[in-house]
Amino acid sequence: MMPWSSGMTTPFKRGRFLLPLSLMTLALAGCNSGGITSAATSLFSGGPEEVADKIKVNQVGYLPGGTKQAVVPAGKQSHFSVVNTATNREVFRGQLTPAAHWGPSDDSVHIADFTGLKAPGEYRLQVEGLKASVRFRIDSNIYQQLNAASIKSYYLNRSGIELLPQFAGEYARPAGHPDTRVLVHASAVSAQRPEGTVISSPKGWYDAGDYNKYIVNSGISTYTLLSAYEHFPQHYRQQSLNIPESSNAVPDLLDEAYWNIAWMLTMQDPADGGVYHKLTNKRFDGVIMPHEAVEPRYVVQKGTAAALNFAAVMATASRIFARYDQQFPGLSGEMLIAAEKAWRWAVANPNVAYEQPDDIKTGAYGDKQFADEFAWAAAELYIATRNDNYYRTFTLSNPAIGVSSWSDVSGLPWISLAHHVDNLTPAADKNLIRQTVMSEARRLWSRSSESAYRLPMQSEDFKWGSNSFALNQAIMLLQGYRLSKEAAYLDAAQSLLDYTLGKNPLNTSYVTGFGERSPMHIHHRPSEADGIRAPIPGFISGGPNPGQQDADDCPVPYPFAEPAKSWLDHWCSYASNEIAINWNAPLVYVSGAIQVLTAE
Repeated sequence: MMPWSSGMTTPFKRGRFLLPLSLMTLALAGCNSGGITSAATSLFSGGPEEVADKIKVNQVGYLPGGTKQAVVPAGKQSHFSVVNTATNREVFRGQLTPAAHWGPSDDSVHIADFTGLKAPGEYRLQVEGLKASVRFRIDSNIYQQLNAASIKSYYLNRSGIELLPQFAGEYARPAGHPDTRVLVHASAVSAQRPEGTVISSPKGWYDAGDYNKYIVNSGISTYTLLSAYEHFPQHYRQQSLNIPESSNAVPDLLDEAYWNIAWMLTMQDPADGGVYHKLTNKRFDGVIMPHEAVEPRYVVQKGTAAALNFAAVMATASRIFARYDQQFPGLSGEMLIAAEKAWRWAVANPNVAYEQPDDIKTGAYGDKQFADEFAWAAAELYIATRNDNYYRTFTLSNPAIGVSSWSDVSGLPWISLAHHVDNLTPAADKNLIRQTVMSEARRLWSRSSESAYRLPMQSEDFKWGSNSFALNQAIMLLQGYRLSKEAAYLDAAQSLLDYTLGKNPLNTSYVTGFGERSPMHIHHRPSEADGIRAPIPGFISGGPNPGQQDADDCPVPYPFAEPAKSWLDHWCSYASNEIAINWNAPLVYVSGAIQVLTAE
């Protein structure tokens, strides 16, 4: 992410308290999992007194058949117990692991493992001499609501549509940014579209805390949602999110992805196949609601990264939406044609890096290395077309594998190839594909097993959007489990989900509306400007970021400097407390995958 929002023009809103549960439930009305029953119940200030000597648990809860661990501050204690809150009786007793130090938080902790407790119910974990943990539940559907809310947050962040009360509840709002009269910026001109040409580019999601739309970040975001469906289709076919399209016989996750895909298709120049990098104001909007924003909007510069992200997403979507040709006639073929056209443009223009024009001050998403994007697009086109030339291009890219982010998508082609490995053409080295994915999963598992917090996260992993990096690590671990069925990989992924939901040094669930302590002041314009006391539920905060690039813009200091504690629950903190579509996408994938895989 970039420091998008340093030019804030309105006073910070303070004193926001928790939205009553009944109003939060309205935002998810109609989801088949029901309302949010694990909503936050206390305001989080984030100071040292709030996290010292606290037992840290997954505040949403655990699946009966899944691994269950808590983090306990180091001390002389040797045992822990779990108490049923309904009866106040001890139902489980276990031994704490020896204390170990975790560098990213600079603290020493024990692990309490209560995996053997499988009975549904509400519990607290207790250790002599410490305050009991917050309440948590064990339930066979524990992540259904979380998964639904994390997807519905995309609907609540749509551009160009009125959010009606029957779908959005308390978060209903007028339509903003119709984007039906968008100007071609000087950086994006062509013979057919000179500067100032008016084009229509509606729909899409607001990218993050701002109101702009970026192709590069849409790439990994949309792909991750599509892969969640492709890997676990039955789960999402049964899910209803109460969005306007819920009655169209298409899974709601795909309907939501299509809202952004439809916008992405408008960002391709039909004359040459190139793709504009972003659709944006010249400067960030202030802290206003979408319909109050009236600044002119522009499409800005074509680039190699945009074309390849576009090609990869359209190739992926073409094979998934082929099943729904009745609801979207011709769409699958249209997307594949668009993907190959964008690919040809990128091959002809292999090194066109995005350069921010002087008069554009919004997020850059700049990237000057394209080998990972070429590998990703080639792999997706190979899977979609079964054309071996694309596979040969993939191998010639010499693609490494890693934990993906918007600027490094090196892990994505391997994930797709591994999912389809049994159906690839003879040109594919299937053993190499399996071994490559497994090697990365083993690397992450090894780090996790050696960690005091049972996490693969290292100090250097705490950066802008660290929570999404944690969840993208979980995605790779889950691919290891899907290939091997070795429980250790699933357990390590569970630990990363636990981390984002409260089993962390700050004793905080980073997902709005979930857990006893969750963010109340995310950097998100609608949540700040709407007059509602709690933010839209289902968004994951960016997470600890020791860079603290927003420190000069914040009227309060960060409570901590340690990498895993450097987080500030304040609207000003775009470096640690913003939300973004690419950060929520792995939350969707991981919460759904763990729900499904643990039950198998």
